[in-house]
Amino acid sequence: MPNAASPLVHHVTHPLVQHKLTLMRNRHASSTTFRTLLGELSMLMAYEITRDMPTHRVEIETPLEKMQSPMIDGKKLVFASILRAGNGMLEGLLRVVPNARVGHIGLYRDPATLEAVEYYFKMPTDMPERDVIVVDPMLATGHSAVAAVSRIKTLAPRSIKYLCLLAAPQGIATLHAAHPEVPIYTAAIDRELNDHGYIVPGLGDAGDRIFGTK
Repeated sequence: MPNAASPLVHHVTHPLVQHKLTLMRNRHASSTTFRTLLGELSMLMAYEITRDMPTHRVEIETPLEKMQSPMIDGKKLVFASILRAGNGMLEGLLRVVPNARVGHIGLYRDPATLEAVEYYFKMPTDMPERDVIVVDPMLATGHSAVAAVSRIKTLAPRSIKYLCLLAAPQGIATLHAAHPEVPIYTAAIDRELNDHGYIVPGLGDAGDRIFGTK
């Protein structure tokens, strides 16, 4: 089974990524600061997760001559946001790939079982032609990630990747036990989960820090 050392777990250690993540972890960062950093960090992570996107050649004309040059088809890419915290990553991602489509998956965590319960699901059409990147700042227990990927798989997309800022070893193991072929891209792999299912040392509840709620 893949684990944190697996080739399918991409730990993005770029200095700018780590610097911005450190600023986000600080408990004294305001919601405005947190959102700004999240947007910037999402842009940086987008470069990593789209590194192997397919391209096709198009003919263009430079000021000097015509040429064949590579382009990606952003309309084939879907950012699937796990509500509500995943929405905080969309602005940065769409700055890099503005033509991407956006899907939403509404899940909440049952406080007793920590299992994910779906309440909303909306994806673009023609999913078998599309590559999906599931986005959520935190991969904690992994239950929401498993539920989201399982639901998306019913639409048979061309490929699925998972993008988060923080991951716990338990979340990685849970997601890959259910979906061993799905690559995970994360800025940090933290120590563990606490008794409430939160990543530690972590950065707190990402949704609350994005939207200023408690």
